[in-house]
Order: sequence, then C-alpha cells, then structure tokens
Amino acid sequence: MNAKIGILGGGSWGTALAMLLAQKEYEVHIWVRNESQAEEISVKRTNAKYLPGISIPKNINVSTIIKDVVKDSEIILLAVPTNSIREILESIGDAVVSGQIIVNVAKGIEMRSMKMISEIVTEYYPDNGFAVLSGPSHAEEVSREIPTTVVSASRSKEVAELVQDVFSSPAFRVYTNPDVLGVELGGALKNIIALGAGISDGLGYGDNTKAALMTRGIYEMSKLGVALGAEADTFSGLSGIGDLIVTCTSMHSRNRRAGILIGKGYTMAQAVEEIGMVVEGIKTTEAAYNLSKSLGIEMPITKEIYNVLYNGADVRNSVQKLMSREKKHEMEIVASLKSW
Repeated sequence: MNAKIGILGGGSWGTALAMLLAQKEYEVHIWVRNESQAEEISVKRTNAKYLPGISIPKNINVSTIIKDVVKDSEIILLAVPTNSIREILESIGDAVVSGQIIVNVAKGIEMRSMKMISEIVTEYYPDNGFAVLSGPSHAEEVSREIPTTVVSASRSKEVAELVQDVFSSPAFRVYTNPDVLGVELGGALKNIIALGAGISDGLGYGDNTKAALMTRGIYEMSKLGVALGAEADTFSGLSGIGDLIVTCTSMHSRNRRAGILIGKGYTMAQAVEEIGMVVEGIKTTEAAYNLSKSLGIEMPITKEIYNVLYNGADVRNSVQKLMSREKKHEMEIVASLKSW
C-alpha cells in the first residue's frame, strides 16, 4: 500500500480522483459533510448525485470527520467549491503538519477577498508545499478512464513533480508548470466564457458565435491574467485554451448547461436550482468583473455576462452590444507597435 491521501470533498471531481488514486493503490480517504452521502459511498459504493452509474472501489474510505481524513495524509486534496475553501481550512486548523502537501482542484476566485486559492492556502499554511491540478478534465470521463491531460502547477519544482508522479496513470497524463497564478486563473476565468457559450446555445446561435466567444474569451482571460502577474503563454496551454474548449463544448459542463438555461429565459437562480450543484462561473463572473474595473481592463464579454446575471440585462441586447462595439484591430498590442 502506498501513502495515505486525504480528499476533502465528495463531489464528482473529488470522487473521480479518489478512484484514480485508489487504482494506483494509494490509501485513499474522502471527507464528506453529509452522513447520508457517507453511508451511500460506504455501503452502496455509489455517489449517485455526482457520478451516476459509477461503482466506487471498496478500497476508498469515507468519513464525516475532517481531521481524521487530514491526519497522516501525504497529500491533502482540496475538492470543495472555491467559496468554501476558507471555511474548510479553518475547520482543519492545526491538523495540518509540516511536510504535508496541499493540492487544490477547485476553479474560482474567492468573492470576499478577490484572492486565488493559492493565496488563501498560504495565509493558513505558509510553510506547506502547494500545487494546483487543473486542465480539460471532466470528472465523468476521468472516472471512466477516458484519456485526459492536466497540469500540476507549483512554485516548487519538487512539489509539482511529486504531484505529477502521484496522479499520473495510463489514462491521466500530468504536465508541470511553475505559473501557479496563470493556471489558477485559466481554470477560473474559462467558466465565465462557458456561461457565455451556453447562453449562445440557448439562444439558438451556431458554431460561428461560439467560436467567436471562445477566441475573444481567451484573449480577455489572458489580458486579465497578465495584468495580475501571470504568464501569457500559460493561457495557450491545458489550463487555458484546453480547459476553455472542453468547458464551452461539453454537456458535462455545469457552466455551459447553466448558460443554456439562461439563454432559454431562466433566471440565474432558476438555472442554478435546475443544475443542482455549484456553478463556479457565476461568482467568478462577479469577481472578474470587479477585478477588471479596479485594474482598468476592458473585458466586454465578461461585462455583458455580468449584466445578464446580476443586472437582469436582456441576453439578445447584450449580444447586440458586443457586435456593435467600436471597431478594433484584432491584436491590439500588435496594432500599437506596428502600422500598415
């Protein structure tokens, strides 16, 4: 038996990664809040709400006592929604000890502080190794061992490579990257564009519209990322354009599905209720919009999605505003340096 790994969160992604690690014979423990969910996983070996039709291996343990899962774990995997991260870290308290590595797989920006998860974790555990695991990776497919590639990002080469080794499998290829901020932002911001892609689908628009949203969306993502200190090249990688493609095109994506409902006339609240799980892109839209305003960065797609979600703007009017904006050069930086 390999080392113990503690997974905090029994949603679709936490469960899928638990299955991957259990297959590699790690000692896997999952923490869940709900007693009934813990009983379902323990007895029925299913997690029907989050991964219907999947059988959970018997060598995956489950508990509702979070400190028991954290204790003696070589890696502590954070697989809870972004805006629950701080609460989870506070509940762990001093159960985390030196040498334990914290890995985050959530994708978002904390609303109240506008901080990335790496920054929040550093507040609580500045001396522990940290990595983020991100990329185009639907839990539904990972649980079925469909070939997937992701990136392990850490400021420590040793930590990035350790996480790479732990999670790599014949169906799950892991690359490394030192740009933690860029990888985190790519995973968070693409959910905004996925909402837009879903809205486009809900309105009955076609491939042309979605291609435009995705292409201009990755530009917005990289523009905000670079302003915050990320590397532009990261947004051309797995956690940027890769994650954007999969989230904007798949029905596994909660963000796209929520967008489809909004495009069909649902309110934001109605769409979230219908999805039945956290839609990270909704809060990320507000966070990114506020960041863009504070930094003086133009992000027109984000702005219009924000107006639809939070100001009740008509979706067709928002599309018209985007289409009728002032004419621009496609590559604004290039245009500022060169002339015809």
